[in-house]
Amino acid sequence: MGSTLIQPHGGKLVDRTGASDGQATTASVTLTQWQQCDFEMIGIGAMSPLEGFMGEADYNSVCDNMTLANGTVWPLPITLAVDNDTAGKVNAGDKVALNDGEGRLLGYMTVSEKFTQDKKRQATKAFGTEDIAHPGVKVLMESGDTCLAGPIDVVTLRHGPMFTDHRLTPAQTRAAFDKRGWKTVVAFQTRNPIHRAHEYLTKCAQEMTDGLLIHPLMGATKDGDISPEIRMECYEVLLEKYYHPDHTMLAIMPAAMRYAGPREAIMHAVLRQNYGCSHIIIGRDHAGVGSYYGTYDAQNLFDTLPEGGLKIVPLKFEHTAWSKAAGGMVSNKTFPNIEGDRIFLSGTKVREMLVAGERPPIEFTRAEVADILIRSMKNS
Repeated sequence: MGSTLIQPHGGKLVDRTGASDGQATTASVTLTQWQQCDFEMIGIGAMSPLEGFMGEADYNSVCDNMTLANGTVWPLPITLAVDNDTAGKVNAGDKVALNDGEGRLLGYMTVSEKFTQDKKRQATKAFGTEDIAHPGVKVLMESGDTCLAGPIDVVTLRHGPMFTDHRLTPAQTRAAFDKRGWKTVVAFQTRNPIHRAHEYLTKCAQEMTDGLLIHPLMGATKDGDISPEIRMECYEVLLEKYYHPDHTMLAIMPAAMRYAGPREAIMHAVLRQNYGCSHIIIGRDHAGVGSYYGTYDAQNLFDTLPEGGLKIVPLKFEHTAWSKAAGGMVSNKTFPNIEGDRIFLSGTKVREMLVAGERPPIEFTRAEVADILIRSMKNS
């Protein structure tokens, strides 16, 4: 790891991989898709300093204070909730096997404690709502009542993972940055294809840093999100034609999307610091869904963190769009807001156009990206 890159969160990059299988266990736990994502992210050190699923003291502190029990900034609970039947078979001190949904071994956890999660309190603190229509709240409310805590040991991060060429661990992204000579790296978090406003933000950020890591979230998402395969095709064609290869890199992040708005924006920053990024783009309604969060709530939450709580720097951007009068991308900071001047398209309107085989205007999205999306809509 190069000394010039930003330190991992908590000072040390965790690595829980390399365990051997065949270990003696007292029970097995089947991980949900969300939990499998957390397992992988903990295992590769993306969730440093966590070495496993949280215990009760950390859980309570994260809910109430956005820190671990030791004061380290941490915005969201990372827990292993299980059903009552499983919980009844496990006690503190046990070693349990952790399996995927098809019963295949992923690794082990040495159970340090069991505790009951307070779902309503957690929903209010982490998501700002108890509304079951919120996709993150829905997952939480459908989870078990008891959490198992303890360090994990990884045998296999995931069976049959997607995008292995781009599925880089924090140690691997850091090595790639070192090899390229990048000291400052800006991360762009996305779970959608990149449109012109996103492209504008990333290129503004590129001017301030040595390199750009386009780092799409490719773990568990909600129904209705565009498929990972289509998104990856969009990213690749865009990078090939419209970004400088010496200053741009594409890797995926196998995390689950919680749609927790401001708190998840902090989480995304923590994760990218572990991947070696010095900066992260925080745009409007970062990690939001529906109308649960204010446009700039995520940006404002960064201002409440204790000084030095995060080393990564958020780059805060306003809402941007194409201005017909200016002939390019603008925000309220860079160009007056003239009525009827800017091209805004709702997600619904864009989807209607794509389903009809119509390309959205070039001012909204690159033609190559639109063509991929039109083809995917026709085939769906």
